[in-house]
Amino acid sequence: MAAEISLKGWIETDGIVLTPEEIAGRLSHGTEWLTSCGGEFFLAWEGGCARDQMGIVPGRCDAGVVMEKGVVTGYVKPDPPLLPLADAIETAVQLRNAEGVVSFSGGVDSALIAAVAGLPCVSVGTEGSHDLCHATEVAGEIGLDLICVTVTPDEIEDALKAVMQVIPRVTPVDASIAATLYFVARWAGEHGYSRILAGQGADELFGGYARYCDTTDIERLFQEDFAGLALQSARDQAVANLFGCLFSCPFLDVRVVRAAEAIPAHEKVFGGVRKYPLRKVACRYMPRETACYDKKAMQYGSGIWKVIQRAARKNGYKNSVQGYMNQL
Repeated sequence: MAAEISLKGWIETDGIVLTPEEIAGRLSHGTEWLTSCGGEFFLAWEGGCARDQMGIVPGRCDAGVVMEKGVVTGYVKPDPPLLPLADAIETAVQLRNAEGVVSFSGGVDSALIAAVAGLPCVSVGTEGSHDLCHATEVAGEIGLDLICVTVTPDEIEDALKAVMQVIPRVTPVDASIAATLYFVARWAGEHGYSRILAGQGADELFGGYARYCDTTDIERLFQEDFAGLALQSARDQAVANLFGCLFSCPFLDVRVVRAAEAIPAHEKVFGGVRKYPLRKVACRYMPRETACYDKKAMQYGSGIWKVIQRAARKNGYKNSVQGYMNQL
């Protein structure tokens, strides 16, 4: 008899996404098979639960463990073959594009995902913001179906209040990113989508931050930034959960992580170009100028950070966005 399950997210094995019926049937014969599964999931059944290796989907057990009757009985460690980076990215996106939308800013991360996924794209920003303009231009270049969501200062304040109630770490950077993602998740939820493909992890895997050009210990920096992804994921999923959605992260697929880790650090930041290997792959899907475009982070490019700063000054916090957030 098949076990009754509760599944949030999706599970794959050997590149094939399993149906809930297949998962329930396999569970009736034990849990050993779960240890080799990929995907983004929190799976629960009577007396047990399991969560994906990266901990992308929130759940009541630690990331990457199988628990039965409160005891850890296994660890989720999928072991796919090492693939060339382009193949790994294509596979990761194709495993996730059965439904959903792409959180799209026009930068290389989201543009590459969107080009492979073939899903509708959602871009967020204030009126006339860089991201809305750039996203529209890039979408036209590579033939994407783009929805632009223009947000107002009043909406941004409401979003900021909402996300600060649910994100695990309330800092100006985290809250402004969360407020930007809020509008993507809101649009997705209102239009019946439960999955949002996003470019999280690309900066940490391929050296996207400016500090990678200045460090004397780039390997340590990669390790530290990758370790910080769990807290970022918890932030982003808390926002998505407000609207019954999940952020799905192709760059954090085990295949992409493995392919990225096989590339020497000095090849990821090469000749002053950050995310060099990722941009090389992107050139297969879009003009070189678009693949190599150096775009600001979403909270800046969307104009949302500027609105938050103005609101802080208006409320008497000239030099402290944190003070303004504490007031809210």
